[in-house]
Amino acid sequence: MKRLKNFLFLLAAAPVVAFAAGASVHLDKAPVNLADQDSLQRGARVFVNYCLNCHSASAMRYSRMQDIGLTEDQIKDNLMFAAEKPGELMNTAMTSADAKAWFGAAPPDLSVIARARGADYLYTYLRGFYRDGSTVTGWNNTVFDKVGMPHVMSDLQGEMAPRYKKVGEHEVVDRLELVKPGSMALAEYDAMVGDLVNYLVWMGEPAQLQRKQLGIIVLIFLSVFFVVAYYLKKEFWKDIH
Repeated sequence: MKRLKNFLFLLAAAPVVAFAAGASVHLDKAPVNLADQDSLQRGARVFVNYCLNCHSASAMRYSRMQDIGLTEDQIKDNLMFAAEKPGELMNTAMTSADAKAWFGAAPPDLSVIARARGADYLYTYLRGFYRDGSTVTGWNNTVFDKVGMPHVMSDLQGEMAPRYKKVGEHEVVDRLELVKPGSMALAEYDAMVGDLVNYLVWMGEPAQLQRKQLGIIVLIFLSVFFVVAYYLKKEFWKDIH
């Protein structure tokens, strides 16, 4: 019985421990605006150019990007590099076997990565790469220690170096400083990552805006119907009460 109580206590405390462990990593606020179709279109372009080479989005079809204001011809001409028809799924040409041989593990599918990780996590992660000679790829990340993914957009951001601070007996990354400029200014790179994260959030649930709008309409209807139903009930029961 005592062991059972200890087990139940640990089980109940696990979410608290996990939250406390995750709370130590500062996450920057992602500029998500699903009503900004220009941002979503720019994010889609970044996604197919830099992410879709290794990662798939097997729950998304190219043709669904018409919902963010793109025509079928624009999708064919500018965004389809690994497919022939707009109705095809956004799969990568790299096989799982090749991915495992090259990277040690197959890169995860990104269809719902924003729902799994959160927009703020992705926004901080994609801006948090820095040089680290102790890792296999030569890169590390402020929110994912010993990350296996290389910094595929380093030519845009440039190379960042960590600056440490002491917390107790340990040194932790305090901030990153640019040591080798990329083709973009840091503000431009951050804006581009914001567009990419915006697209990833939209891709995780393309109908999110419509769902929220429908939810508002339903709540308004229920509010009006409640008033009608209340007075109808009073009229029906007036002779009894």
